[in-house]
Amino acid sequence: MKQTILAVTLCLASVGAFAQGQTISGQITDSAGKPVIGATVVEKGTNNGTATGNDGRFTLQARTATPRLQISSIGYATQEVDAAGGQVSIRLTDATTGLGEVQVVGSRSQNRSVTDSPSPVDIIDLREVTTKTGQLDVNQLLQFVAPSFNSNRQTGSDGADHVDPATLRGLGPDQTLVLVNGKRQHQSALVNLFGTRGRGNTGTDLNVIPAASIERIEILRDGASAQYGSDAIAGVINIVLKSSVKELTANVNYGAYDAKYRFDDENFDGGNFNANLNYGVGLGQKGSFVNATVDYNLREHTQRANVPNADGLARREYGDPEIRNLSAYLNSRFALNDRSYFYVFGGGNKRRGDAYAWTRFADDDRNVPAIYPNGFDPIISSDIWDASAVAGLRTALGEWELDVSNNFGSNRFEYGVKNTLNSSLGASSPTSFNAGGFQLQQNVVNLGLTRNYKTVLQGLNVAAGAEWRREWYSLFAGEEASYANYDPQSGAASGSQGFPGYQPTDAIKAQRDNVAAYADAELSVTQRWLLAGALRYEHYSDFGSTLNYKLATRFNLTEFLTLRGTYSTGFRAPSLAQVNFNSTFTNFINGEPVEVLLARNNSAVTQKLGVPSLQQETSNNANIGLTSRIGSSLSLTLDGYYIKVKDRVVLTSQFSADDPVIGPDLQALNVDQAQFFANAADTRSLGLDVVLSHTLPLGTGRLNSTLAANVNNLKIDRVRTSGRLAGREEEFFGAREQAFVKASAPPSKINLTFDYQLGRFGALLRFVRFDKITLIDWDGASMEYDSRITTDLTLNYALTNHLQFIVGSANLLNRYPTLFDPQRTETGGAWDPVQMGSNGRFYFAKLQARF
Repeated sequence: MKQTILAVTLCLASVGAFAQGQTISGQITDSAGKPVIGATVVEKGTNNGTATGNDGRFTLQARTATPRLQISSIGYATQEVDAAGGQVSIRLTDATTGLGEVQVVGSRSQNRSVTDSPSPVDIIDLREVTTKTGQLDVNQLLQFVAPSFNSNRQTGSDGADHVDPATLRGLGPDQTLVLVNGKRQHQSALVNLFGTRGRGNTGTDLNVIPAASIERIEILRDGASAQYGSDAIAGVINIVLKSSVKELTANVNYGAYDAKYRFDDENFDGGNFNANLNYGVGLGQKGSFVNATVDYNLREHTQRANVPNADGLARREYGDPEIRNLSAYLNSRFALNDRSYFYVFGGGNKRRGDAYAWTRFADDDRNVPAIYPNGFDPIISSDIWDASAVAGLRTALGEWELDVSNNFGSNRFEYGVKNTLNSSLGASSPTSFNAGGFQLQQNVVNLGLTRNYKTVLQGLNVAAGAEWRREWYSLFAGEEASYANYDPQSGAASGSQGFPGYQPTDAIKAQRDNVAAYADAELSVTQRWLLAGALRYEHYSDFGSTLNYKLATRFNLTEFLTLRGTYSTGFRAPSLAQVNFNSTFTNFINGEPVEVLLARNNSAVTQKLGVPSLQQETSNNANIGLTSRIGSSLSLTLDGYYIKVKDRVVLTSQFSADDPVIGPDLQALNVDQAQFFANAADTRSLGLDVVLSHTLPLGTGRLNSTLAANVNNLKIDRVRTSGRLAGREEEFFGAREQAFVKASAPPSKINLTFDYQLGRFGALLRFVRFDKITLIDWDGASMEYDSRITTDLTLNYALTNHLQFIVGSANLLNRYPTLFDPQRTETGGAWDPVQMGSNGRFYFAKLQARF
């Protein structure tokens, strides 16, 4: 052992003794000579890089004898320069010279950089984030980087255990539109029924796209339905895939949790292994390329079940599911000439998961002791296949630029249940079942035209286009034994325990069409003053038409202070899953199993109750903010927002079989409780986003400090009922369900990050404060999850010019949410899935190679 330590020490010492190359310094400016803030400067062929400060200047310690720098920034064409002389001065040109090589979400002007956008946009460099943090999937990366973004892993939440729901500005997962390279990404087929976030919502599964394939993520924190269509009420997340060439990047990552609450002999669990490979090939001299990524991730179970309580144990198995994830993604461009190119991108993701369900103890009447003498713990398994493909052509038509594309996406989710039984079959019951599932497909044909008039005042950009979209949804039944009752006279429970299969009466196939037309314009009235507007018309085959608009402005008061503001209307079409989903499932209330019918919107039950057909949600969004560069090293953005949403689609409270109105109908269906989807709530959000960045040279190193915060207050203004349930607002969408909606984001989330780089060594220290969350238990009592602060620490060292080693800990101080009696929580564990999650301290190590 001593010899090993000595060898490692000598190795590191010899690596540290490598002669540093020359110091390179310089300034990056735009075509007008103004400094470009936050431009990425990378020594090509190495993992060595930095970013420009607020004066556009940078300093970099080269690692090669003949360094060559690659400089990139949003809104500008990437450049490469020879830096052997030690001093460089680079003037970037607008991205328009590359025929739309850059998407900056929120604007169709190809020369609009993020710094002069009238709407707040976050740009997250995934290369930097994945190198300096312990999180591996996109949801968790954004959870700890972007304060307005929230995502928690669920447990005991059926499908939501396998597909993490995520929210922006505290609204629903389906109220944020996701784009990939500027094109609409399809949603998951899953509708979330349990858990603390996204109940009753569908959403986009961000984790199907491996972080290794992503160059950057653009988050538009503003309503954008008038620009991009349905779902963009809270904002837009645009994922930009890598386009690098002649560069091979490989990563191997491993981490595990400190198992503080296991109450057994295990010290660590939740092992997380990830390996990925990315490589780009340049084709010809006109910018053609193919960039490909493969990624494998294995995430093991965590176990946090055995927390004692007064009534015994609610569950014997409680924690993160085990997930196996394999992804392959491609981004490509094929130039036809200097003004035209084809593009193709997309990929596939295969995911298998095993999630814990509620325990059936030995004396449970749902158990068959001959099969499980000690009771059993069912496992809900998933088999998810997600695929997408986009092909298009961008070309110049005189002074116009044309973009025509076709985008197809599919998400299929199949349930299995194992370590279980159908008690109505007695001792002859199988112990695993195919429980059915669902699939969502989307095809989008899009045509867009843009033109820039440089001689109209200080510049006018106009855009117009049309879109046709078709969506298909299907729900398919499981095998008969997963739902049937083979001995109804005995009173034995039917179906596979833990997750009963979908029945033939649940199965459905549905589709709808949507056509849209849009126009928008951005006018630079003066060099200081920008005006913008957008108008979009959409028609859905299942509920009709909607017209939405957006107005925006930006005014530079001084060279260092800019005001901006937007006002827009918006909408979200109810998803096909919300309209057509139907099932009978087992819920646990105070630890007791209850059969619940979730009736589809146009079912016989909902029609008897007078629940109307689902309609679109509508919204009004206002944003006002300022951006400022204070001196040469300090920048500040402040953005206040107001979001009013009417007719939100929610999952109602559950009505029991003894209800005087609905009770006889439920008894006839042999179910104990029922709930529905309905346009039942109006909500109002008032919030503030703050980002403060500072750059400070420390000796030959540089310290970048960032304070980012989101403050959000969501209120439910009104609950609407109808038909035979009119006047029963507190029962239709009661305080408990309302609390889940409000808990989609903490009232505030604050991120303070210190990032230091000195030669080959780097360190990142990050504090994230999550505000308190209030939920309501089964008996109507309040549950206060107190505020928490997590601490992350990462150390990275360049072992060679091409190899970097990273170690660290997320949640270094091992903070957990407030403990509760598992009988009170939604999940049957000591915590609901709130704030930073309930897994505790995470240790990780990474090895990154770049050639």
